[in-house]
Amino acid sequence: MITLDTIRKDMAGLLAKDKDIHYIEVRADTLDEALADAAVQFDTRVVNLEYEVLERGFDGFMGIGKKPWFLKIYQNPDAVKKVVIGKNGEIIAAEDEETIEKDVSRDGVYYIHRFGPEIFLKIVLPIGTGKPVDVDMLVSDLNRPDTKSFDEAKVRKLAQTGTAGEYISIGTYNHEPAGDAIFVIDISKDEMKVTATINPPTLGGADVTSEQIKTALTKQGVVAGISDEKIQALIDSPIYNEPVVVAEAVLPVDGRDAYIAYNFETDRSKLRAKEAANGQVDFKELNLIQNVVEGQPLAQKIPAEKGKAGKTIYGRYLEAKDGRDINLPLGKNVTVDTDGRTILAGANGQVLLINDKVCVEPIMEVDGVNIKTGNITFLGTVVVKGSVEDGFNIKASGNIEVSGTVGKCTLESDGDIIVSSGIIGRDEGKIVCGGSLWAKFIQNTMVQVEENVIVTDSIMNSEVSAQKKIILNGKRAQITGGNVFATECVIAKNIGSEGGGTETVISVGFDPRAKKRLEELLEMQNNNIKILDDLELNIATLENMKKVRKSIPKEKEESLRKLNEQKNAITNENIAYNDEIEKIQARLRELKNIGKVYASGTVYSGVKIFVRDEKDEVRADTKNLTFFYENGFVRRGKYEQPNMDDIKGPEGYS
Repeated sequence: MITLDTIRKDMAGLLAKDKDIHYIEVRADTLDEALADAAVQFDTRVVNLEYEVLERGFDGFMGIGKKPWFLKIYQNPDAVKKVVIGKNGEIIAAEDEETIEKDVSRDGVYYIHRFGPEIFLKIVLPIGTGKPVDVDMLVSDLNRPDTKSFDEAKVRKLAQTGTAGEYISIGTYNHEPAGDAIFVIDISKDEMKVTATINPPTLGGADVTSEQIKTALTKQGVVAGISDEKIQALIDSPIYNEPVVVAEAVLPVDGRDAYIAYNFETDRSKLRAKEAANGQVDFKELNLIQNVVEGQPLAQKIPAEKGKAGKTIYGRYLEAKDGRDINLPLGKNVTVDTDGRTILAGANGQVLLINDKVCVEPIMEVDGVNIKTGNITFLGTVVVKGSVEDGFNIKASGNIEVSGTVGKCTLESDGDIIVSSGIIGRDEGKIVCGGSLWAKFIQNTMVQVEENVIVTDSIMNSEVSAQKKIILNGKRAQITGGNVFATECVIAKNIGSEGGGTETVISVGFDPRAKKRLEELLEMQNNNIKILDDLELNIATLENMKKVRKSIPKEKEESLRKLNEQKNAITNENIAYNDEIEKIQARLRELKNIGKVYASGTVYSGVKIFVRDEKDEVRADTKNLTFFYENGFVRRGKYEQPNMDDIKGPEGYS
């Protein structure tokens, strides 16, 4: 039910809100300029403004008939800065109040002033643990010789409740107008500052009011920069016979220049090695490369800001400089996003700032891979002019080119790997290549290649796997020891070692990875079968117990349930294994390329040749042979020149 009291409260709230609404009238060429001007005068943001259009502007035709906009602009009362009174009567913004309360407590203060024929009182309550107003001292100060009367009960009540920042009449005094305080307004010649100098009142004289000062400013043509806070502070705690600033020009604010915000570290000296979980620094992981992928944002231009014009106290405009624009620092392999401000990587690689331009280098060149460089992980091609030392690794999405040797390292590449010298893995080295591998020799290394392996000297005691061909085409061209797998063919001069002291196994005509996976699946399937046998025995025991006793304890029932669940899970797992095994076996059977082994020199005794899972163990040294599959057996024929037309050298090499 809406009562009269409800309406009164609502009206009081609206009145309080209306008191916070201030407006100015602005003329400007455009609506945006008018709002920007008002924002400067109100010291707020445009979003906090509301306006009425008094006269709509018109751009005119070719500048003829141009008409400015005329607006009445308000500051949204919800956005108006509330103020509190500091310890010394200073005006403090509300957003700073919380900080002030946390930092220090303040005593209560009171201000007694005589405006016209009445005595007015303003009381600011204490903050935190501050002391309240001393009422007895307040009453004593009110008892001046010129005081007629005052309401002491009202004074004591206000000392407890405060006056909410307002002056409240509490009595009268013998007013002598001749003793009133007088003030002088002084405006600087440059129109930048206005001061008020107050002469104190004599006994019986009235104090200066804020309205008197504002009226005097208006009469003298001051329209901008009037500070209500400074005027109020001067009224509360007057400074006599000294000029006090009450209005200042609104100074122009130059716009900030455009600048580039980088999404990567531009100072390479700040890049730091990675730390392990225990806090120790891994000096092999120096973290010196900032990899980026194509399309990744690298930097963004933050636009220049427009300057905010100021005004003199007479309202004359003060020009502000707009911020300077800059060009995007575009280097190699970068593009610009559709917004025209964001720099994107145009390729995979490392991002660098070269000559103050953002670049992406798809090729990384280093003199060698060692303690100075640490391990290298790079989205592009890595070119090593020297060697890759033991214990240091390279991962690249492009090619890896090494002019020297590769030691006990791991090299992983989505492209080709070219090693001008040899690879000496010392039984721990590993090469994983998404393209083809070229090397002078390979020793004691595991090699997995998606295409071809081309070696000019020898492969020794290594496990080498290629999805296409393994070719040795140098003067020695020898395979000694280890396991060599190729789907299509293996081409060499000599295979094995004299005397057969080192086991050498050559396998062709199948997919090495598929075969390895098949072996893993068969082993896992056999393990599951053993587990299933044990499970079925345990399940049968519990079920027989249940039949005999008609019921079993809860823990036995729970064990039976879990055993059945485990049995079902393993059974389903074996079904999945069977499906994958059948697919791999079908692929191996249908493999069109039956595989061959070419040896233009000697195949030493002890060498084992597998073609499509069929084995031929060489019992005596033989020469100039081709091993191939026929009618379920490995056959030997005269050496025939293999077709090498599809073998191409790496890009940039002959």
